Amino acid sequence: MQFFIFRMHPFFLLCVAVTGSIAWAHPHLSHFSSEMINHINKANTTWTAGQNFYNVDISYVKGLCGTILKGPKLPEVVHNIEGINLPDSFDPRQQWPNCPTLQQIRDQGSCGSCWAFGAVEAISDRLCIQSDGKVSLEISAEDLLTCCDECGMGCFGGFPSAAWEFWTKSGLVTGGLYDSKVGCRPYSLAPCEHHVNGTRPPCQGETETPKCLQQCADGYSPSYPKDKHFGQRSYSVPSAQEQIMTELYKYGPVEAAFTVFEDFPLYKSGVYQHVTGGVLGGHAIKLLGWGEENGTPYWLAANSWNNDWGDKGFFKIRRGNDECGIESEVVAGIPLN
Repeated sequence: MQFFIFRMHPFFLLCVAVTGSIAWAHPHLSHFSSEMINHINKANTTWTAGQNFYNVDISYVKGLCGTILKGPKLPEVVHNIEGINLPDSFDPRQQWPNCPTLQQIRDQGSCGSCWAFGAVEAISDRLCIQSDGKVSLEISAEDLLTCCDECGMGCFGGFPSAAWEFWTKSGLVTGGLYDSKVGCRPYSLAPCEHHVNGTRPPCQGETETPKCLQQCADGYSPSYPKDKHFGQRSYSVPSAQEQIMTELYKYGPVEAAFTVFEDFPLYKSGVYQHVTGGVLGGHAIKLLGWGEENGTPYWLAANSWNNDWGDKGFFKIRRGNDECGIESEVVAGIPLN
């Protein structure tokens, strides 16, 4: 499959939106303010808002939304769902307890690398699930972010579909979190501090994309070429919720992309649906499972904004109505045995 890169201004690319349910912004609410939080919480919606980012400029959060929506599509794989008995709720962390990456929340740092994180998180999980818990590896976000030229513009935006295609064609090495010393190429961009008082450096503007170093960290074995893990095939999942559920149930987490509105960064608990605010950009996450909360169906997802965001790094988003486009751009793949 061939991908084409169009040289556009990064801001334009980060603000492309998919169609979804849109509520008009309240005219007098400033970004991430207590007024916006109160407005959401008084709206008697399905979720609770709170402060996740303190003293952070809106441009920083826009920069985290580095997924270029409506990009090239991978071929669709349609499941035969006749006779399949899907449960009312499904959480892969309970289904495959021997796969620790299912519990993991990563941090993309001050870089629009969500497109890479959603891919490597799901790939790591699928490697473990396919091996029935015998293989537990962290696939490197650094390797994908820095070495996939056809994926887009690194920290300034990329295509999830191209990320999965790169895994099948070129392979990806292992690599854990920042400063973890885990794997061949751990993430090199430091996490930053969302809160006023904390141990991490403050969140600032976007970081330049690191260099593609085709070598492992000192002391790591095997060598870079021998550490590569490949996908057998990569594909799009149809937007019908039963198709996505079947994919999750059979093979494990997928990557999904959606439009981030100004209220999403304020998510704390419940089932997110857009209430107020304009578009910040396109974002990619790992979609894990599904369920229902107080009568509202949801998808369970893992974000890559550290575990002090949202519900310990996870969130739920309304299922079945293509909320913010969450069901329109789902991609996945099967690891090579």
